Amino acid sequence: MSGIVDHLIVGADRFLRKLAVAPQSNRPSPASKVDSDELSKADRKHAAGLMRINHTGEVCAQALYEGQAFVARAGEVREVLLQSAAEEEDHLVWCSDRLKALGAKESKLNSVFYVSSYLMGVATGAMGDKISLGFVAATEEQVCKHLKAHMDELPRGDAQSLQVVTQMYDDEQAHGTRALDAGGVNFPSPIKAGMTLLSKFMTSTTYRI
Repeated sequence: MSGIVDHLIVGADRFLRKLAVAPQSNRPSPASKVDSDELSKADRKHAAGLMRINHTGEVCAQALYEGQAFVARAGEVREVLLQSAAEEEDHLVWCSDRLKALGAKESKLNSVFYVSSYLMGVATGAMGDKISLGFVAATEEQVCKHLKAHMDELPRGDAQSLQVVTQMYDDEQAHGTRALDAGGVNFPSPIKAGMTLLSKFMTSTTYRI
């Protein structure tokens, strides 16, 4: 019981630190490479909804990786998780910047998703490194499906958001491959189907809230 409490305290501390200190990107935003057209009110609202989903997804990814890294048994597995987490922080900043540029706010549910994802990371990490890495790969597969859909759904004039999402897609694919190459198990289809249902809940709520 004390172990669970310790993980909760660590997770809460990490989240509070993130609230107190704005994350920094190690790479320039892909949005800086292009200019976007003037968007209609409807297009701006839709682009903001999609980028809000992506931002919350990065909040979840940060928490998931940190929870998994906290209980990882092998040092090299921890390094894989932390390397991916660092790249996810870039995504977090890029999405936040796009939301500001679109005149929109981040999801009000981010704190809930952060805590639940951190605990999920601890739980999967406690099952062993192979399961933990397999969960990363399965998660990234779901993320790539969403990003691919967003690449098609974004308004044509929003070239900046498209550049961000495209780079995120490439990075997420690399994270999934890296996790499997590090020894992660390939999850069966029924588990992935369940993960798809959970991801749909997140996307449907954060699009507007």
